[in-house]
Amino acid sequence: MADSKDSKHHIPAWRRLLGANLPDLVYGANDGIITTFAVVSGVVGANLAPEVVLILGFANLFADGVSMGASNYLAKRSRSDGEAPMSHRSAAYDGAVTLISFVLIGAIPLLAYILAPSSWRFRATIVLTGLTLFGVGAMRSTVTQHRWWRAGLEMLLVGASAAGIAYAIGALLSRIVGTGSAI
Repeated sequence: MADSKDSKHHIPAWRRLLGANLPDLVYGANDGIITTFAVVSGVVGANLAPEVVLILGFANLFADGVSMGASNYLAKRSRSDGEAPMSHRSAAYDGAVTLISFVLIGAIPLLAYILAPSSWRFRATIVLTGLTLFGVGAMRSTVTQHRWWRAGLEMLLVGASAAGIAYAIGALLSRIVGTGSAI
C-alpha cells in the first residue's frame, strides 16, 4: 500500500491530469481531426472549389464538436440499472473537455489548408494531419500499457482509412453528378 501512495507522488501533475481526462481528450481529438480531415478529403476528391473545403470544414468542426461534447455529457449522465449517474458538473466538465479537444485538434487540417501555398494545400494537410494523428495516438501511451509507436500507428491508420474513404466517395459522386471545379 505504501508503495502505491509513494509512486503516486512521483507522477507529475500534468500526467495525473492527462490521465484523468485522457479518454475524453482522445475521444474528442480523434473524432475532431478524423472527421475534419475526412471532410477536406471528400471535398478535394470531388474536385470542388477550395472555399468549399473551408465552409464545410468549419461548419462540420463546430457542429460536430458541440454534438460530441453534448453526447459525451449525456452518456456520462446515463447509467445502467444500479449505477449512480455522474453529477451534472462532472459530466459537463467531461463534455467540455471533449468539445474543446475536438475543436482544437480538429482545426489542424483546416489550418494547414489555410496556411499552405495553394499548390501544396492538400499535401500539407495530409502531412500535418498524419503527424497529429500519430502524436495523439502516441500520447495515449503515457497512461496506458500500449507502446507509443503502436498507439500512434493505430490512430494514424484509422484516420487515413476514414480520409481515403471520404476522398473516394467524393471523387465517385463528383463523376456521377458531374460537378467539381479545379482546385
